[in-house]
Amino acid sequence: MLKTSALGFGQLAFSALLRDSVAAEPSAAGRENPLAAKPAHFPARAKRILFLFMKGGPSHVDTFDPKPALDRYDGKPPPFALPEVTFAKQGHLLKSPWKFKQYGQSGLPVSDLFPHTARHADDLCILRSVHGTNPAHGGASLKLHTGSDQFVRPSLGAWLTYGLGSENENLPAFVTICPTLAHGGVNNWGAAFLPAHCQGTPIGNASLDSKQAKVKHVRNPRFPADVQRKQLDLLKRMNQDDLKRTGPDPTLQARLDSFELAFRMQTSIPQLQDLNRETESTRRAYGVDDPVTEDFGRQCLMARRFLEAGVRFVQVTHSDSEVQWDQHSNLYRGHTKNAAEVDKPIAGLLQDLKERGLLDETLVLWGGEFGRTPTAQGNNGRDHNPHGFTLWMAGGGVKAGYAYGATDEFGYYAVENKMHVHDLHATILHLMGIDHRQLTYRHAGRDFRLTDVAGVVAEEILA
Repeated sequence: MLKTSALGFGQLAFSALLRDSVAAEPSAAGRENPLAAKPAHFPARAKRILFLFMKGGPSHVDTFDPKPALDRYDGKPPPFALPEVTFAKQGHLLKSPWKFKQYGQSGLPVSDLFPHTARHADDLCILRSVHGTNPAHGGASLKLHTGSDQFVRPSLGAWLTYGLGSENENLPAFVTICPTLAHGGVNNWGAAFLPAHCQGTPIGNASLDSKQAKVKHVRNPRFPADVQRKQLDLLKRMNQDDLKRTGPDPTLQARLDSFELAFRMQTSIPQLQDLNRETESTRRAYGVDDPVTEDFGRQCLMARRFLEAGVRFVQVTHSDSEVQWDQHSNLYRGHTKNAAEVDKPIAGLLQDLKERGLLDETLVLWGGEFGRTPTAQGNNGRDHNPHGFTLWMAGGGVKAGYAYGATDEFGYYAVENKMHVHDLHATILHLMGIDHRQLTYRHAGRDFRLTDVAGVVAEEILA
């Protein structure tokens, strides 16, 4: 039976590969502008996304998820079972060194770490029941960005670019400012098997000051624009002649498209990155005038300028080589330092988006790859906790001044309205007008999607 059916198996495999090849070939119209805007599946609540990524894992029980039980049981062994696998050895329960207060008409509690952001409590939709599957930075970060902690998969921004295209012709659809090169690195903004034009464009990286975050070679010091145009036209004709002989080549076509976009970016990028075009009061609101907040403030202000210019997905990353948000020890010192660097810029950003009429159609997402344990590591730190943690959203069609879901009374496990990372992605896509079950791409003989075979939209948070 195996001998007589061997050719049949080969034919099935070949037909699947042929279908993938045909599906991967861009249409004639797509070759002209592969980033052309595409219709959503249904009316979108948000047009664009800004992801404020706090690398390292901020502690939810010290920021946006107060746990009075930790005050009562401080220093006592946890009265619940720990996970079978933990990242490090954990000790007794540890109360938060910060106090929580209620803010705004909503009365949402926010810790003393975020006094500026707290003034925007009525704009926040706090998700207190997010959970993932991986206690390590690399796997958890990949899970948050791509939906998978084990395989190379397209990132959220790449999926949105593939599904919706771009709102502009002179800028990338997906930009990441000062991204970290560790713990997933380029895969966190990569396109994987999606078309190359869906790839995120990094501006600087986390090891550089945001003042140095520039697009390299954005100006040609040797040739004026008219000469460059002639060079690109000649290159295009030569490659098109070659494609007529060899047949379609999506990779080559994507490279040619990237040359065209880079040529157009020469006029748009320098203006967008020139923060001196902003008023002094705006720069001050973002904290650009303060050494503590200057670096992240520049990122946030740059991000707003990109969003305003039509970039669909922008990510900014708070990370440094010294502390990050990964406080296995010195929790008070580390979280105090980090919050001081981002709090005022975030508040300035939210206020600026509101005043410009952008917040209603911009989904702002804040958070890290996981939270921290309510148990102590050593005597003044917290371990990684992917089993229940907090992210928050603002604008973009979500309920304002609202808290969704809950962890247990100590903050270790998500227990109410649990939101897996797949559910988070499904909800984000829904807000952008996309049914996550329909956003698929055929690769290697099967259909892939950001949410794999899971994902439920959190209808309760929709405004």
